[in-house]
Amino acid sequence: MTDHKMKTNVASIPHSVWPAAWLRTAEREAADSLGITLYELMQRAGEAAFRLARECYPEAQHWLVLCGHGNNGGDGYVVARLAQSAGFSVTLLALESDKPLPEEADTARQAWLDAGGEIHAADALWPETVDLIIDGLLGTGINDAPREAVSALIEKANAHPAPVVALDIPSGLLAETGATPGAVINASHTLTFIALKPGLLTGKARDVTGVLHHHALGLESWLAGHQAPIMRFGAEDLSRWLKPRRPTSHKGDNGRLLIVGGDSGTAGAIRMAGEAALRAGAGLVRVLTRAENIGPLLTARPELMVQELTDAALEQGLEWADVLVIGPGLGQEKWGKRALQKAENFRKPMLWDADALNLLAIHPDKRHNRVITPHPGEAARLLRCSVAEIESDRLLSARRLAQQYGGVVVLKGAGTVVADETQLGLIDAGNAGMGSGGMGDVLSGITGAMLGQKLEAYDAACAACVAHGAAADAVASRIGTRGMLATDLFTTLHYFVNPELN
Repeated sequence: MTDHKMKTNVASIPHSVWPAAWLRTAEREAADSLGITLYELMQRAGEAAFRLARECYPEAQHWLVLCGHGNNGGDGYVVARLAQSAGFSVTLLALESDKPLPEEADTARQAWLDAGGEIHAADALWPETVDLIIDGLLGTGINDAPREAVSALIEKANAHPAPVVALDIPSGLLAETGATPGAVINASHTLTFIALKPGLLTGKARDVTGVLHHHALGLESWLAGHQAPIMRFGAEDLSRWLKPRRPTSHKGDNGRLLIVGGDSGTAGAIRMAGEAALRAGAGLVRVLTRAENIGPLLTARPELMVQELTDAALEQGLEWADVLVIGPGLGQEKWGKRALQKAENFRKPMLWDADALNLLAIHPDKRHNRVITPHPGEAARLLRCSVAEIESDRLLSARRLAQQYGGVVVLKGAGTVVADETQLGLIDAGNAGMGSGGMGDVLSGITGAMLGQKLEAYDAACAACVAHGAAADAVASRIGTRGMLATDLFTTLHYFVNPELN
């Protein structure tokens, strides 16, 4: 059992994320900057992977190395040679091709043969004693489903009881998007080289990467000379946004938040958003909702200020508020539509979620003071495409939403993407337990609270997503993911909105 500091990925992975295509073209420049060859980089990669495999699986004695017909396969040849020289039994299977191997991979292949290694055909029988598999089939250069011969090896590896260590990226996972158009290796550990690629952090990545590790191969200083186009944010980043409060601060300093929603039958959504805002540090939270919701909301959370949603109350609330959150439980009937129409020209920071997004899809507009938080289904309606198109390239989808609707976009899901028209972030927090009703309402409240505490919209969205996911990770470390409720996050959220506690 772990505590509230539980993390899925190892702490040493970097915050900068780089497009895989750029890394492939810049790799030679990087090697030249150190005065080394690409083959030396390949040797460093293989050595790092060999050390990780030994560290993670010290009892494994028979290694099966799967090598593709590219530089990823070259890394595999290096691992095989090192494992054999260390006294392990090694069986190496390699894919054949009419095309010649890249120069570096061919050199690694020859070094394996010179060391007495054997190369078996891809369809060769696997020894019964194999207890560790090294995946060097496909690297970061693929953009489509693996070919039939590769798919067969991937499926066989996945069906085998031995753990898999993937080199750079699990074969079949697209490095740019995290999509899996065909068969994909289910790795126990993935060691990525030089830099993180976006496909390791979003899309289907969490299903297949296992524990993610990183090795820069000595290129840290070279990478530091370049501006990363994408950033990874985790719980360790919260202290950059959330500083300890001054002893003399008061509720007026911490933001006046107006939350509008909770149509008949959906009071729970507005209640969760309201309490989440309070728990995340909002100074004052006013809720405008159906009259029948007032008593239950005040009984459940007396710290909320709750009023019936009327034209006069909304007008007064908008004048009072520093931040507006609209959408949780709003509905799409006349009552909700009227509220949104009256609130849409609010000039201060605002967040639109849930039914506000569904109404926005019907009447699109662009506003720069707004955060929108769609899940993939809502994103598909906003972009008038399918959910499959959204999920096939989540980063592109978030960028398109930011360009079309302005402000900040939070594309929710495993590996949440936060984007505005100039910045792109990937949230490295959260777990499968968050796939339950109400989680989005809690995120809306947290984000509203962050906006009320005067964070810039992009920073507020990133901080809220991280705190939300980290709180859920803390809950999962105690009770597991199945059966997690959105309100369970209130028991741990304080650890993360007060990072000085960690």
